[in-house]
Amino acid sequence: VIDCVGGATTMELYEQLTAQGDKVRSLKTAKADKADVDAAIQLLLKLKVDYKEVTGQDYKAGCPPSGTAVSNDRQSENGGEEDTVDPWNVATNSAKGVDYDKLIVRFGSSKIDQELVDRIEKVSGQKPHRFLRRGIFFSHRDMNQVLDAYEKQKSFYLYTGRGPSSQAMHVGHLIPFVFTKWLQDVFDIPLVIQLTDDEKYLWKDLSLEDCHRFAEENAKDIIACGFDVNKTFIFSDLDYMGSSPEFYRNVVKVQKHVTFNQVKGIFGFSDSDCIGKISFPAIQAAPAFSSSFPQIFKGRKDVQCLIPCAIDQDPYFRMTRDVAPRIGYPKPALLHSTFFPALQGAQTKMSASDANSSIFLTDTPKQIKNKVNKHAFSGGKDTIEEHREQGGNPDIDVAFMYLTFFMEDDEQLEKIRQDYTSGILLTGELKKMLIETLQPMITAHQENRKNVTDEMVKQFMTPRPLNFNF
Repeated sequence: VIDCVGGATTMELYEQLTAQGDKVRSLKTAKADKADVDAAIQLLLKLKVDYKEVTGQDYKAGCPPSGTAVSNDRQSENGGEEDTVDPWNVATNSAKGVDYDKLIVRFGSSKIDQELVDRIEKVSGQKPHRFLRRGIFFSHRDMNQVLDAYEKQKSFYLYTGRGPSSQAMHVGHLIPFVFTKWLQDVFDIPLVIQLTDDEKYLWKDLSLEDCHRFAEENAKDIIACGFDVNKTFIFSDLDYMGSSPEFYRNVVKVQKHVTFNQVKGIFGFSDSDCIGKISFPAIQAAPAFSSSFPQIFKGRKDVQCLIPCAIDQDPYFRMTRDVAPRIGYPKPALLHSTFFPALQGAQTKMSASDANSSIFLTDTPKQIKNKVNKHAFSGGKDTIEEHREQGGNPDIDVAFMYLTFFMEDDEQLEKIRQDYTSGILLTGELKKMLIETLQPMITAHQENRKNVTDEMVKQFMTPRPLNFNF
């Protein structure tokens, strides 16, 4: 959103307003000189007028301009409506998928550039994960600040989550967990994983018992990714919130500081939505504060949180970051990933409810082969002759997109891109490469999952101290 006042983007204007509001509150709390308070209020009012001129909307704390229709001319290049990205829907008209550069501008986040990737490598002492090298994690909030603190021996912790809406997870669900495990390993830090079984009950036509059972089943798939039990706490909202006064107190603090208007603006709730949906965002916000886990952080409120997640979850954490300073906590930092495309193409993200839209972690090698061959959208030409002559388009080819997520070797991947673009490599051959990459990966995951016992799940999900010195 680039409409400007005095060179400031609407997002910068919004942040100036938020900071000025915080300043007015702190001056009043400190019982500062009346002249200082009045001057601060005058500046706040002026900024509000500027903001309304630019956006056509009244400023609302906790409701960034990106959460609502700031500009009327948001059209994509192909003349259609702009990409839809929110926690429940992702859609685009482009076969290449969502325009992530535009999304960064719209959400007011920062691009993960080569400089930041190099810095993560320097600070962690490890080669950057392929998701960073290839721009799969492409956007961030305050990652440099996390690295600054880490260099000064000030630790942080990780928080990610999963909404358990079905028993079987698909490969797209693994992306944040694969990356989070890498972060946990290279930075040697604790991790909390929230299973939002309460959210799924509120949004889906599922029984409370089913949602809780799915949470425990999904926990097995998450544990099978290889997390360290001594540094990882997995929790179900339905269990943990009832047993942790500190967690619930943070939920209530967030609830008090966010208005119904704000959640309507951020999440699009309507008057006919159940009140559980309206109050749920505060529950997803609470794990971003270290005091929600007294068993891990011994009551400390100042341990910063880093949240790796898909970009569609960002509205929850924009709200969280707005509230944090007002309730005395550090703002969480974020790392955002792109979406894992459906087999049918990058116009939507995968759906756990459509068996043919994705490769499930329960699929057999034969099912994987059939799904890829039958359903994976191709960037190739209609005939072999045409393809040899004109080449294929890897940017819209789902088999190639999947290989960018799962093939470790950068040089091999680049050769495949060049061969496919030039027509040397045919669509069928590209799909075969993907099948040969996915089959052993899924089989290995299934073997790991078989070894996850109910006792192990209980161990991960029991509130307890973690092996962490901060």
